Amino acid sequence: MDNRWWKLSLAVLVLLASTYAEASFSHHMKDFIKAVKQIEDEDPGSDPAAVLKMVRRAAGLNDAFIQYFLPNAEASVSELPANLSEYFRKAVHHRVLEDAKEEGVALTPDGTTVALGPVLLGIEAGFLSKSKGRARGLYQLTLARDLGLSLRHDPSGANRFGPDGCWDNLTSPQVFTLSDRPTFLTTAQVNGGMDGIILGMEVSTNSGELPKLSSLLSEYYGHQLDSRGMDTAPRLISRRRRENFRALLLPPLLAKQAVKSVELQQRLAGHPKMEVKAKRQLTAVMKEGLKDFVHMYMDCPPFLPRCMWGAEPYRGTPTNLSLPLSHLFIHHTHTPGEPCLTFEQCSADMRSMQRFHQEDRGWDDIGYSFVAGADGYIYEGRGWHWQGAHTYGQNSRGYGVSFIGDYQTRLPSQHSMGLVRDQLVSCAVGGGRLVSSYILQGHRDVVSTTCPGDAFYEEIKGWEHFGEVRKR
Repeated sequence: MDNRWWKLSLAVLVLLASTYAEASFSHHMKDFIKAVKQIEDEDPGSDPAAVLKMVRRAAGLNDAFIQYFLPNAEASVSELPANLSEYFRKAVHHRVLEDAKEEGVALTPDGTTVALGPVLLGIEAGFLSKSKGRARGLYQLTLARDLGLSLRHDPSGANRFGPDGCWDNLTSPQVFTLSDRPTFLTTAQVNGGMDGIILGMEVSTNSGELPKLSSLLSEYYGHQLDSRGMDTAPRLISRRRRENFRALLLPPLLAKQAVKSVELQQRLAGHPKMEVKAKRQLTAVMKEGLKDFVHMYMDCPPFLPRCMWGAEPYRGTPTNLSLPLSHLFIHHTHTPGEPCLTFEQCSADMRSMQRFHQEDRGWDDIGYSFVAGADGYIYEGRGWHWQGAHTYGQNSRGYGVSFIGDYQTRLPSQHSMGLVRDQLVSCAVGGGRLVSSYILQGHRDVVSTTCPGDAFYEEIKGWEHFGEVRKR
């Protein structure tokens, strides 16, 4: 083989190796963490901030706004291998395409999707914190800039936030498609912003040895629940994203940070300082718009949409509900009889119930409006707008919410009960889907059945708004 052919063969081998290495990584958080660990293993002595800086450089997260708070990623930083650099660019660089494909997001093991950019920026701000519990630029880098952009461009209040979406494949996800018209602040961006604030605050308060970035992400996103579910789960895990965020942040603070972000962007763009009147108007817009944000992402529980658990299409034409409804009916599944503790198991249970309802019962869809897993999430059944098939004779009057498991002699987890009793109800009332004077009942209150189980029924009799009516 002459020298020319030898060089060509070598080039092909290098290209194939690079292509294979890139293809071996998906947009699953586990693969992202694996790629981060490769960087750490190459230089075991590197500190987390240096690793984050390398990833930020590869991803192109280095505009003037970011450099106002964080060091220039182009300065004095090691080069990553070409295949890793390309992977991080694709994995972290956020954008929404015209066909509603959202890039720069990752599927987490608990079934939610997060934008990686704000997660990494928040953690880096936390690692660079000069004083305990105070990370410079934490809110602006993670959530406030995008929040300010969203509220400024849609002050009317229509379609300010969201939507969520679904992946092409849950084992090796590559393409994430939004379920509706995109806004300036998608649900994945909100999830990433929340995580960035939570993790950034956590590392900024940690006075001990700094954890490896891969370890921090693995513990936060990859924690496996034991048989007691969320009731005994640690505080710092992604399944507790919303409760941790609520505990950390007051809405007026977030509104203030959003205003500051708008001011900073204008200043960096060379615009004159905002006049007092304009700033007051902007502040009013932020405060008013934040009400929708608080309702959607702080009052409401975390939902997993139908497409994420693999729902089959509705058979026929759904009947739309006339909102607001007057009742909330509580069920248990009985079969499956055990609580589900993972996204995979809860999704399988949802598919099993839908098959039973469609194939054996002959219904158009899974009967319940919503289903509570023991994994920290509410699974969308027929949802807010489609009439269910959960409580005979009452389906047009109320939502049917079921808990996965048999609760004849035991109770669901305290966490899953709280998701429904406190957050789902608050979400329904606050969103105009359930009247504030709603009546809560067990399935057995209106139909001859043991549902939702003796033990659970005794429990819900103590819930607010509980009231009986004559059985059919």
